[in-house]
Amino acid sequence: MTDSVRYKRPESVLVVVYTRQGDVLLLNRIQPPGFWQSVTGSLEWDEQPMQAATRELFEETAIQTDCLVDCHQQHSFTILPAWRDRYAPDVRENTEHVFKLELDAPVAIRLNPQEHNEYQWLPISAAADKVFSWTNREAILGLL
Repeated sequence: MTDSVRYKRPESVLVVVYTRQGDVLLLNRIQPPGFWQSVTGSLEWDEQPMQAATRELFEETAIQTDCLVDCHQQHSFTILPAWRDRYAPDVRENTEHVFKLELDAPVAIRLNPQEHNEYQWLPISAAADKVFSWTNREAILGLL
């Protein structure tokens, strides 16, 4: 078995979905409980970041679009010990690519029940306060 089949690629996307009025979509992960975030997900070994962002947005929300904006921002962060076994033994950091999507107004979301159990549309400051990740917080506050 090759590493690309056995281990996750240490590269991911973060997609901040928001409205013109300043409401931000947050998703609550099933595990760990209370882990609120924007749309996120790892790149497959054969994907480019825009492809992964488009795929993850659809998988997690059922939103289909070709209007994602690449923010041309990348963050590196330490992979939490709880998730480190998904990556090759020598991998400790993940690189995250930031995208955003502006909508006219909040839309109904179809969650992937294997990943998320709830969603909320919150004002920018409330959304920034609620997310777990500093990279997610920074991306949300960047909308101001």
